[in-house]
Amino acid sequence: MPLEQLIQIRRELHRIPELGFQEVKTQQFLLKYIHTLPQDFLQITEWRTGLLVKVIGSAPEQTIGYRTDIDGLPISEETTYDFRSEHPGMMHACGHDFHMSIALGVLSHFAKNRPKDNLLFVFQPAEEGPGGALPMLQSDEFNALRPDMMMALHIAPNLPVGTIGIKEGLLFANTSELFIDLKGKGGHAAYPHEANDMVVAASHLVTQLQTIVSRNMDPLDSAVVTIGKITGGTKQNIIAENARIEGTIRTLSPEAMSIVKKRIEALVNGVEAGFECQSAIDYGANYYQVNNHVVPTREFCEFMEGNLHQYQIRVVDKAMTGEDFGYFLKEIPGFMFWLGVDTPYGLHHSKIEPQEDALEVATTILIGYLENKMK
Repeated sequence: MPLEQLIQIRRELHRIPELGFQEVKTQQFLLKYIHTLPQDFLQITEWRTGLLVKVIGSAPEQTIGYRTDIDGLPISEETTYDFRSEHPGMMHACGHDFHMSIALGVLSHFAKNRPKDNLLFVFQPAEEGPGGALPMLQSDEFNALRPDMMMALHIAPNLPVGTIGIKEGLLFANTSELFIDLKGKGGHAAYPHEANDMVVAASHLVTQLQTIVSRNMDPLDSAVVTIGKITGGTKQNIIAENARIEGTIRTLSPEAMSIVKKRIEALVNGVEAGFECQSAIDYGANYYQVNNHVVPTREFCEFMEGNLHQYQIRVVDKAMTGEDFGYFLKEIPGFMFWLGVDTPYGLHHSKIEPQEDALEVATTILIGYLENKMK
């Protein structure tokens, strides 16, 4: 597919970002485009707001899966584009418009040039939340088409166009959302002894939560507990009856995540007893670590080094970012890599403007890799 067409598709998708499991227009756009391709050996299956598109090989010995996420973020766009989001308060600020366009470019090639093996293109909803990978992985629709290996990519703002970032083993962290609700007895500011102040309780709890990493985690392990939002009370002279703490947990091992959560629960129980209040903990969306399997990762790197000398491979360090593609890799061998897009603004930033030349880089790499693997 010519770069100009990839850019056009990307810009059309950029205009219609939708939140997780609400990607109705996005699914319709994808279906409309896929139906313009030759249908001789395509099999299309809908799953909620996502799609599974199988390309039936001519002499299949394996099924290779390629996953793209399709949802946007609740961010008001501030780019210089003339094709900005048409949905107020929503934006493709994490590159999923890029990811989908690349998938469509690769799919277009193999819809017109029948592959030897089966290919499965996974258009997964709700990566940004509440998490679409795990329920899709567990679905009857996916398991009827289950691939033997899977791969995916993610744009990397800090890498130049033409550079691929990858490593064997752990690439992305385990992540969990964190929501803690405290409920006590409110009252008049002049009579504090008749109330249980949840603003004070929440303040104590936030301070205690900061001790988890410094005093409960092995210093040789890595974990992050970030509290990003506190809400509580209604007016300056009313003692707060309710307070809510919102944050995130990130660890480099599933075991560390369990330790952090166990300690959070102990601290919350202590605040509940000490302030005579009620509490509730919700961990929201939880993502399993992205752990690249050694053999397929090494095969991909060897292909790149032996065939695509115009592009650079960079061994990157693991990151505390989260990606629910990890659930696929937990059960199916495969890998994920970073695609350089060279923009000064980071992921989830309202001004991020990835370089569109990277679309052609990715499709060239993926088509070449898949054709080589199927020889």
